[in-house]
Amino acid sequence: MLQWKYQNQEADIVIVGAGAAGGVLAKELAEANFTVVVIEAGPTRDPQHDFASDELSMQQLAWNDTRIVAGNNPLTMGHNNSGRGVGGGTVHFTGVFLRFHDTDFRMKSLHGVGEDWPISYEDLEPFYAKVEKDIAVSGPKYFPWGNFNGPYPYPERDPLSPNTYMFMDGCKTLGIVASVAPLAILSAPFEGRPPCINRGFCNQGCMPNAKFSTLIQHIPKAILAGAVVIDDATVTEVMSNATGKVTGVRFTHNGIEYIQRAKIVILSAYAVETPRLLLHSATPQHPNGLANSSGWVGKAIMPHSSHDVYAKFKEEIRLYKGTPVLATTQDFYETNIHRGFISGYSLHAHGARPLGIAGELASRANIWGKQLRDTMLDYNHYGRVTMVGNVMPEYCNDVTLSDEKDHLGVPRAKITFSYGENDLRLIDHAVEMMSNILEAAGGKVEYVVPDTAHLMGGCRMGSNPSKSVVNSYCQSHDVNNLFICDASVFVTSTGANPTATVMAIAERTAEYIKNHASDCL
Repeated sequence: MLQWKYQNQEADIVIVGAGAAGGVLAKELAEANFTVVVIEAGPTRDPQHDFASDELSMQQLAWNDTRIVAGNNPLTMGHNNSGRGVGGGTVHFTGVFLRFHDTDFRMKSLHGVGEDWPISYEDLEPFYAKVEKDIAVSGPKYFPWGNFNGPYPYPERDPLSPNTYMFMDGCKTLGIVASVAPLAILSAPFEGRPPCINRGFCNQGCMPNAKFSTLIQHIPKAILAGAVVIDDATVTEVMSNATGKVTGVRFTHNGIEYIQRAKIVILSAYAVETPRLLLHSATPQHPNGLANSSGWVGKAIMPHSSHDVYAKFKEEIRLYKGTPVLATTQDFYETNIHRGFISGYSLHAHGARPLGIAGELASRANIWGKQLRDTMLDYNHYGRVTMVGNVMPEYCNDVTLSDEKDHLGVPRAKITFSYGENDLRLIDHAVEMMSNILEAAGGKVEYVVPDTAHLMGGCRMGSNPSKSVVNSYCQSHDVNNLFICDASVFVTSTGANPTATVMAIAERTAEYIKNHASDCL
């Protein structure tokens, strides 16, 4: 039987999920002397013993449970948009650490589409700065775009990879500004961790601990401050009482059901599992699901469009060499109405390992047989550029409960997604730009592979309780001792990788709870 410190007590706070947001919240709230219990569905891994320089075996880092997908553009779920285990997706993300721009928070005011956030860039700015300092983000002295132009706490990475130099050469030829990317990867020693040696296995888990994750950064500090982490334990229900307040969570470990009572519940379980849990926790007081009087739980999910363009070069590029993303451009990030669409995208020089490419070509570009074999024999000669494209929020793109149940009796998530016209025009423009850059660098474009990444939305924040799920501090409009704090609260997707913003929002939520916990109870 599982035994833990607060088994028979009501903890101050229970956090569901130990990823980018859950790790930050656990550390900040435990260090503020709250009794904190973190419940995580996956295991706690030791990078030096449990990680391998092996693409196939490290697929285990993703959340690979069955999910039902639907819509005109059904999403591929798994490694590129979720994590399972302490650290969540931060264990296998590329480390790209971009701030959003101020315009991202005012999409409706500026362009009449999407929705405005209830917070501004200025609200998040001090929390971006704190996170970057806490994890020693490396980056250029001058970052050319957005509201923050550097310098970053640690110097930019050096040396770069051949794919990065190819990308920067192509951009320079076309007059496109490119920069070394800000990364949550060390360029010098920090807190006993070594600088990156360019092994290139960021997406498979960093064995030397040069890349940040909450597994190695925030969770150990939370435990040191007294937090209890229960791993390999799946929360199946958020419990609430007759008054409608939440009282804790029900979870399963090794086939046995347990309960953790708590004064405050925080869901940081990802844009799929968070709405799934809320919908599955319906009661007579919350007949449409917990925190769902607005009907917006699960609605307006947004991936990033993330098409890859491959070009073949005479010289060897060797996409496996170095950190996957070392250079970027945001020259096409802001809206330019002459392009025929609203908002924009980032482009990354994006390395990839052989199994990943072979899988992409086979599953999403229908390249098989001799063509696939010949392509992979020439793997060393391919270069790649990837987009991170803004996808507009649409109510009809959602997470709902399917009729099929998992082994714990919980309905599986059904994820429905279709691109809108603006999204498709943006993708066309980005694919053309990526192709131009590769050709300007001397390559011949051979494959365009559709892809998505970084699922967001489903419990968006807002000032109007009839059109949103949480307020600007991630507190449920309906249940004041319930917080939802992960990428599900995003209002728009923007054209930048989301991890920095997820963590900044978590820092802001933690500060609010520290100052207002008594108001929530």
